[in-house]
Amino acid sequence: MNSVWQQLTLANLPLSQWQSRSYLFNLAIGSLRSWRQSSWLMQWAEPLGFVLLALTFGFAPFVNNALVGVLMAASAAFWVLLTVSDDREIPFTPIHLLVLLYWGIATVATAMSPVKVAAASGWSKLTLYLLFFALMARILRSPRWRSWLIAVFLNVSLIVSFYGVRQWIDKVPPLATWNDPTSTQANVTRVYSFLGNPNLLGSYLLPAIALSAAALFVWKGWGTKILALTMLVVNCACLRYTDSRGAWIGFVALLVVFLVLLWYWYSPLMPRFWRTWALPLGLGGLAGALILGVALVEPLRDRVSSMFIGRGDSSNNFRINVWTAVIDMIRDRPILGIGPGNTAFNKVYPLYMRPKFTALSAYSVLLEIAVETGFIGLMCFLWLMTVTVNQGLLQIKHLRDSQFKISSLEEESENPKSKIPNLKSSQGFWLIGAIATLAGMMAHGFVDTVWYRPEVNMLWWLMVAIIASFYSNSHQQQQDSALTEGE
Repeated sequence: MNSVWQQLTLANLPLSQWQSRSYLFNLAIGSLRSWRQSSWLMQWAEPLGFVLLALTFGFAPFVNNALVGVLMAASAAFWVLLTVSDDREIPFTPIHLLVLLYWGIATVATAMSPVKVAAASGWSKLTLYLLFFALMARILRSPRWRSWLIAVFLNVSLIVSFYGVRQWIDKVPPLATWNDPTSTQANVTRVYSFLGNPNLLGSYLLPAIALSAAALFVWKGWGTKILALTMLVVNCACLRYTDSRGAWIGFVALLVVFLVLLWYWYSPLMPRFWRTWALPLGLGGLAGALILGVALVEPLRDRVSSMFIGRGDSSNNFRINVWTAVIDMIRDRPILGIGPGNTAFNKVYPLYMRPKFTALSAYSVLLEIAVETGFIGLMCFLWLMTVTVNQGLLQIKHLRDSQFKISSLEEESENPKSKIPNLKSSQGFWLIGAIATLAGMMAHGFVDTVWYRPEVNMLWWLMVAIIASFYSNSHQQQQDSALTEGE
């Protein structure tokens, strides 16, 4: 069974051997190597790549999507230039392989689309995101650039959250009818900060919450830890004031995954009792706190209860009608869908929609993927997520074992004092934050598609890139383990 899982998740795929022997791969990579060696500008390739990424994440919440698209296009072009002139081996991971496969499926879906021109527009946007991911995965292999880019995003998100909290204090009026006008929540303030939509803001804050929690463990010194705690508190407060039910669901999923991985990380240091009971006690306490909060806070109780009244809530009713139409679309084109992008969706959806229920998307990420690229694309996307999370978990285990110098004999020992922390590396907490974010954003994505907005989609690919940036093949891990044991 373990062998089947390893094959499914490509855990032991010999990519480094394939890279060294592939004629086409070696022809594309490094073809301008001699030019790069003589270029003064390309001596600063990684800092330049970081600047492009930092500008994109820094401007994203405050400017229109067109400027974000220009910055992402510049990043994609720089990745191509960096790749064809690279003077060392390009890290190609199982995650990259499945991203490439998903892009190939989307390309075929575009060619087979009933609205090819509209689908081509969506395909170009998808290509841009995936090239942006490739640059991030390349630059973030450096722990320094990884930490600095996360710091840029966290500081920008703090500004976004502070402004959102200020909107709640000022009781800012809504920009649209976001609540059921017949409910008790009709006049409740929902903040949207610079993003213009509370659901979009809620999804944007999920990675900010996970990474600010991780920063508490990664950043050194009381000053930076206090800053990380401030970020965490303000981000959580702003998320609460968005009143986004989907984002709240995502927050619960994020918190559960983060706590489970945190327990796993520190379990070698725990006595036997706490190793057994810390996780159930912690999750039970979390569940109790959430239930108590819903029971005692009336606005929160009303908002949460609206999730379970079906068509009794206008937002629920709208989504159910859209989902019904989208399922009909999938039934008619189940193999490769209608092609990627909201432009293609807007061309085809009117043929299936219920009267008075116009929509710009499927209001569910999985349904959207299925309607755009069919069940083939959906299966590939789920495979990509499985491989990504599995790679993240493998690297967490590797870093944890190195952090606490755990040998196979120490793993069986009941004495926690035998595990001596090695505090030189705490980068594994970024992995914990990234995996928790993926869980939270997908939980939100079950009932909404703000995932496709640039401010959020680029953060999704940032989490995937963080995980991919830690990748090392099993042979390299064995060498690292031998070095660790020899220290």
